[in-house]
Amino acid sequence: MTAFEERQQVVALVQEATAAGARLVPACATLGLSARTLQRWQDGETLGRDQRPLRTYAPPHKLTAAERAALLAVANSAEFGHLPPSQIVPRLADQGRYLASEATFYRVLKAANQLAHRRRERPPQARRKPRAVCATAPNQVYSWDITYLPTAIRGRFFYLYLFLDLFSRKIVGWQVYDTECSALAGALLTDICQREAIQPHQLLLHADNGGPMKGATMLATLQALGVMPSFSRPAVSNDNPYSESLFKTLKYRPDYPVRPFAELADARRWVEHLAHWYNHEHRHSALRFVTPAQRHAGLDAPLLAQRKAVYEAARQRHPQRWRGATRNWQRIAVVHLNPDQTNTPDHPDKELTQPSQKAA
Repeated sequence: MTAFEERQQVVALVQEATAAGARLVPACATLGLSARTLQRWQDGETLGRDQRPLRTYAPPHKLTAAERAALLAVANSAEFGHLPPSQIVPRLADQGRYLASEATFYRVLKAANQLAHRRRERPPQARRKPRAVCATAPNQVYSWDITYLPTAIRGRFFYLYLFLDLFSRKIVGWQVYDTECSALAGALLTDICQREAIQPHQLLLHADNGGPMKGATMLATLQALGVMPSFSRPAVSNDNPYSESLFKTLKYRPDYPVRPFAELADARRWVEHLAHWYNHEHRHSALRFVTPAQRHAGLDAPLLAQRKAVYEAARQRHPQRWRGATRNWQRIAVVHLNPDQTNTPDHPDKELTQPSQKAA
């Protein structure tokens, strides 16, 4: 409701605008009002004190104090104290009793501060989105996951452990095992950190909530290496999009085997060939079509600058063939993981958590 002083001010503003030559309807629309509302305000009665707050209304079918007390007594009885209202109301109906509707039960219990979890299982918990992070150089943020590879035995799988650098999209480490185990994942991460010369508190590792990701051995390895963990929300695959996208790229390759893998060595040979193709031959569309290995090694900047020069030279030779700017070959400087709505890629300087730079 609009206060009396605000109504007077609005009426004065509209009168001033119409006196200067403005039309009434557009002037009211500018203030978010309709012309009919302004006309009611200009009537002597409605411009004054609003009468709505003075009106008191009591529903005729409102429960009496005795009825509310009886309802609470039934809800807290030994027979129904462990049940929610959705279970209490039908059981009362089976006994030939009707006290109130299910919605009324909920409303009365809420007013009495008794609308809590009434069962023994763990109540639902709110899940927060993982914190937003960004990477401005290789070896700052990794993402990893495990995917199944089919075998010749129905119900049995090989497991591809794969670690991805978020900034360069390079597969920095992989291995295929016949079991899921946090100890195997920890050993693979240790090897990656040694090869990439990862220093303590330099790397953030993002994963989902699988058993190997949150196993005691893996968490102990992260603590020993000084790697900061980050986890997705349960059953939310979009919180780990880079690993999910990579698995789709690998499994939709034309050379993905039609038949299942007969031996563990066969699966490892196929993944080795695939990882080499992805890192050194595949031009990644999200990296301005440079290979992950080139970006990981810092070779993408001169390569993209060369491409830009080639396009500018072609435009100078035939300017009539170019309507606007040439193709965008600008290097992507920041890569985001789970950004907030306000922390979009267009605003990389806003409050995003970023791991520390590699020690000199």
